[in-house]
Amino acid sequence: MKKKFKPYKKKDFSSGKPQQDAVRAKKHLGQHFLKDEEVAQRIGDTLTLNNYENVLEIGPGTGVLTKYILQKGKKVKVMDLDRESIYYLQNSFALEHPEVPVKDFEILEADFLKADLSTLFKGEPFAITGNFPYNISTQIVFKAIENRDLVPEFTGMFQKEVAKRICEKEGSKTYGILSVFTQAYFEAEYLFTVPPTVFNPPPKVESGVLRLIRKEDYSLPVEEKLFFKVVKTAFNQRRKTLRNSLKTFQLSDSLKEDSIFDQRPEQLSVTQFLELTQKIAEDAVSDK
Repeated sequence: MKKKFKPYKKKDFSSGKPQQDAVRAKKHLGQHFLKDEEVAQRIGDTLTLNNYENVLEIGPGTGVLTKYILQKGKKVKVMDLDRESIYYLQNSFALEHPEVPVKDFEILEADFLKADLSTLFKGEPFAITGNFPYNISTQIVFKAIENRDLVPEFTGMFQKEVAKRICEKEGSKTYGILSVFTQAYFEAEYLFTVPPTVFNPPPKVESGVLRLIRKEDYSLPVEEKLFFKVVKTAFNQRRKTLRNSLKTFQLSDSLKEDSIFDQRPEQLSVTQFLELTQKIAEDAVSDK
């Protein structure tokens, strides 16, 4: 049975502290609220503001990052599942930050992973940013990739290990499925590392901030479903050479002689994975 949300009682604020202090970080939502103003401003500044007029912040919490985004002069929407956070943002945020413009500001109580992003800004492109909950951060990236037609830019904070993995290049042990899928459509850049001490409560690991900028030509030269299948199958047995890990594709003997099959998946760049996919597609056609 779902807990019924109750508005704050006056006693929550009797200490005289800012009302945002009454918004408690919840473990089941993977929340670690950013409390450092300098870091918040740096994350806000990761937005290039190029080729879009709208910004979506995921997981605004107490609005520490939100106020720096609002100062960019774009239309801003924030999305959160935490009803305490929503209540604070709707009722106290503007009062506590009168210097922040809130004309083009909307607060949404919604699950980003279930939301129809095509209706968010009436089909207009938008950037995504935020201090993302660790427990759903990779799912957020995959949804942004699925909606890449709408998302020219994506910035924000992840667990450092995940941020590094997204931006990693071939040749690294952490380079994998997430790296290839993201970099097929976006230019990925790891920007800076954030210590646990700037959060409440502090996480047990460091965080990392990245920026993804959609490629000018982000259409794939191969069939997307096959590309995804090739990459996933290869990395599911990453210690094997491609000749062994891709056996299920029933490749012709002549194609298996190609030197690319001597390599392991982490040795291939995104471009090489695309070339590999094209070779497999052509092999399937010629084999018929």
